[in-house]
Amino acid sequence: MASTVTKLDTAANQPVRHNWTRAEALALYDLPFMDLLFRAQTVHRQNFDANAVQMSRLLSIKTGGCAEDCGYCSQSAHHESGLKASKLMEVQRVIAEAKKAKDAGATRYCMGAAWRSPKSRDMDAVVAMVEGVKALGMETCMTLGMLSDDDIARLSGAGLDYYNHNVDTSEAYYSKVITTRTYADRLDTLARVRDAGMKVCSGGIVGMGEGPQDRADMLMTLANLDEHPESVPINMLIAITGTPLENAEKIDAIDFVRTIAVARIMMPRSFVRLSAGRTEMSDETQALCFFAGANSIFVGGTLLTAENPGEDSDSRLFAKLGLKPLELEAQSSCEREPVTPAGRQDARST
Repeated sequence: MASTVTKLDTAANQPVRHNWTRAEALALYDLPFMDLLFRAQTVHRQNFDANAVQMSRLLSIKTGGCAEDCGYCSQSAHHESGLKASKLMEVQRVIAEAKKAKDAGATRYCMGAAWRSPKSRDMDAVVAMVEGVKALGMETCMTLGMLSDDDIARLSGAGLDYYNHNVDTSEAYYSKVITTRTYADRLDTLARVRDAGMKVCSGGIVGMGEGPQDRADMLMTLANLDEHPESVPINMLIAITGTPLENAEKIDAIDFVRTIAVARIMMPRSFVRLSAGRTEMSDETQALCFFAGANSIFVGGTLLTAENPGEDSDSRLFAKLGLKPLELEAQSSCEREPVTPAGRQDARST
């Protein structure tokens, strides 16, 4: 273990990697906490403005009735969560909600539908939503489940910027959470989305009963893709009544921050999004997550069907920490080239 950690000491001077081992990922996760945070913050400052956070908004465009049995999800038709299924939202309503989000400071608009995969009859409306939100000058992201080749072609043709499809957890732990879709299905969807030229948003959920090795394995899967996901959401489980995970033991806050830090180190140029579960986090926990390299959040009072801190709460926290929303132009620049601590563009890899 000591020799592995020694090798990792020079990670900040190495090119972006796609060949991480479990031993290396676990060595990072197990570092003394202060050493881990220092390393993550160093990598973060080499690639991003350390005081800027991307603001995204997530809207459920079709809620409930999903055929998948994801153990964490209130929208699964397999669970008695009390959530009623709804029809796909009207296009103009979605665009109106996106405009409100933009006016409130969001630069990326994410739209999610509770489907195993979209039906062909719904794709005209989905494409119109992408086109309408892009016309507002916002980045677009969709999460619709598995996609056919035709679905991918239509979304790409509409100019969709990102497709979200989380791997959720490690391959070894996956079947304890989901049985209606395989891990290979998820990786296949990500590969075909990438081949079509869209950016990838993929992360997972922690606090579902998995262990540190599962968290390390999940991050290793993402970091060893041919291209790192441009966006990596890390969710803290919201234990919802009526789901199989309603009694899951809450993850320790320090372990959650460790996961954020390891994601930042292994995927240095990706946006690491502090996603679900922020209502359960103290200001101090969120501050540690930002210090560990999280630089994207969802804003607004609702995250699909779960509660999320509202704009007032986020504004107060940002004011305390001296954080600022990341502008879309700066966001695009970050995705092109790393930023040095002095703020100038630099071609160095980390």
